[in-house]
Amino acid sequence: MKKTIAFLVLCLTVFATSTFAQHIKFGVKAGADIKKLSGKSFDDQFSYGYHAGAFTEIGITKKFGIQPEVYFSQVNIDTSNAFSAVYDFKKISNIQLKYINIPILLSFKPNKFVSLQAGPQFGILMDKGNTVLQNGQNAFKQGDFSMLAGIQMNISHFRLYGRYAVGLNDINDIDNKEKWKTQTIQLGLGFAF
Repeated sequence: MKKTIAFLVLCLTVFATSTFAQHIKFGVKAGADIKKLSGKSFDDQFSYGYHAGAFTEIGITKKFGIQPEVYFSQVNIDTSNAFSAVYDFKKISNIQLKYINIPILLSFKPNKFVSLQAGPQFGILMDKGNTVLQNGQNAFKQGDFSMLAGIQMNISHFRLYGRYAVGLNDINDIDNKEKWKTQTIQLGLGFAF
């Protein structure tokens, strides 16, 4: 149900803004995800993963546009020694999280080479990794709502970007002992057609 709603919101956004758009470009993107989960159950360090997907650039005026995206991301998160003690699990040292992320970014272009971007992102958890499932627990909530901000360099058809995303909701689905929130740094390269 959540996947269907997210897909419909994305389609409606593209359709509604394309009516007023000066130009539309489609593209593909890929890069690195550097993610951290806050909470005493996780190591206080960033873990590395990747992302890959597609985007649409919809120009509303010369300076402003909307950039909806859909991409897959995967990252391995290291747990601390306290994780097994707090939640009475067997020893779990690594959790793999896989998300389908849907950001809708507002782009401001002070010039043709630079885009400043910000907006909301909804992440749909696709896979929690076998180690958590083997313990019989739904540890992570199915959705992660974040706010993104970053910069994108536009060089011909290439898009070089860096972003920071901060999770706004608690993704701990076990109990209320502690709040788990995400922080993600994204670095990547895209190509617009």
